[in-house]
Amino acid sequence: MSQDPANSRTPTTPTQPSATPFLMFQGAGREAIEFYVATLAPHLPDTAITRLDLRTAESPEVQQNAALDGTVQHGELTVAGTVFRVFDSPAPHAFTFTPAISIFVELPAGGDDPQAELDRVDALAEALGAGGQVFMPPNGYGFSRRFAWVADRWGVTWQLNCA
Repeated sequence: MSQDPANSRTPTTPTQPSATPFLMFQGAGREAIEFYVATLAPHLPDTAITRLDLRTAESPEVQQNAALDGTVQHGELTVAGTVFRVFDSPAPHAFTFTPAISIFVELPAGGDDPQAELDRVDALAEALGAGGQVFMPPNGYGFSRRFAWVADRWGVTWQLNCA
């Protein structure tokens, strides 16, 4: 298992129950983690890669399937302080992400530059939706000054809101 010391931490035994969103990819986990942090960090404080353990030649899964070398065995990132786990499945599967579950991002409103707040939704929707799908383009929808709902290139869906 390969660890980047700047972005990894020693696993601990939890002392309290918790629930954490878990995103399972098929070989694109590292690319997704790096993309999410690069895209979201300029707009959302407390967004970073906090753990990135990659499979290596010594990993049992890689010994059975060399194509898994370098894939994510255990990744974590925080998005606006919320922890997400990321994993590259060693087993192929016929399912992927669904729009029935999405990540809802609430962006700050009420600041000195209302247009910049709206522009932030537009910029994130464009970046996250590139190569994916737009369910609701950035617009005022009555329930929000600016809202967008997009699926990224891996099928993870994002609802972006600036009330």
